[in-house]
Amino acid sequence: MRATFWLLDAPQSLRTQSRRMPDGTGLGWFSLGDEPVRDRAPVAAYENTDFSAMARHVVSHTFVSHVRYASTGAVSVHNSHPFDMNDRLFAHNGVVQGLDVLDSWLTDVDRALVEGQTDSERVFAYITAEIRRQGDTTAGLVSAVRRIAAELPVYSLNLLLAEPRRLWALRYPEPNELWALSPELGGVGHVRHLESEHEPGSLDVAADDAATPAYVVASERMDDDPDWRLLAPGELLVVDGLTATSLFPFDPPAHPLTVDDLSLEEATSQV
Repeated sequence: MRATFWLLDAPQSLRTQSRRMPDGTGLGWFSLGDEPVRDRAPVAAYENTDFSAMARHVVSHTFVSHVRYASTGAVSVHNSHPFDMNDRLFAHNGVVQGLDVLDSWLTDVDRALVEGQTDSERVFAYITAEIRRQGDTTAGLVSAVRRIAAELPVYSLNLLLAEPRRLWALRYPEPNELWALSPELGGVGHVRHLESEHEPGSLDVAADDAATPAYVVASERMDDDPDWRLLAPGELLVVDGLTATSLFPFDPPAHPLTVDDLSLEEATSQV
């Protein structure tokens, strides 16, 4: 399938959202051989011709895309999401403090996977380490988030973690929203659009174009479909193919942060 509609043409597509979040753009997917592929740039999606071209033409079964409003780390390609470690893709929305402590949990091997300065990438490196130790992606993710929640100050740890045909989506704890659209309630992964002479953002659907069922997970509702579901605080949605399971394995964070606890840069990125 292609993800053109959600990336470019939906009323709240990532291209549209990037006018509010202009500090980086990334699109990740898995190749026909299930290898992760990324294209990232420290520019807004609406200004990025490569993003538009790939959104129209890349075919995959699993996509992770992100537009960034920087809170930690410079505006650079290495700080743009999604991140890629051990054949997994990862994107994060939120703020986790105590990066010096988090860094101390990483071995030299873990730390070698980190290219940038963001809290997001360090969280991913620790999750990756725990997955390796646990021997299971769900168990490793749960273990890592539990320790982060118990020992570090957390404002929001909303995340997407992807393997080929599998996705983990976490809303934790509650300040930031995370929405899901299931395939039986309107989720589609492919709508072919025809540019022709229509206004920018307009959409034509070819009569012979069959929509592909898909799970869509996003930080905000991307169109007016009434079937978008808001994940509950602490909900971990595990999507395997077109089957989804909701888990609630987390206690509230031991050191919760409010907007007043954040730096001006961090607070601005979250609101």
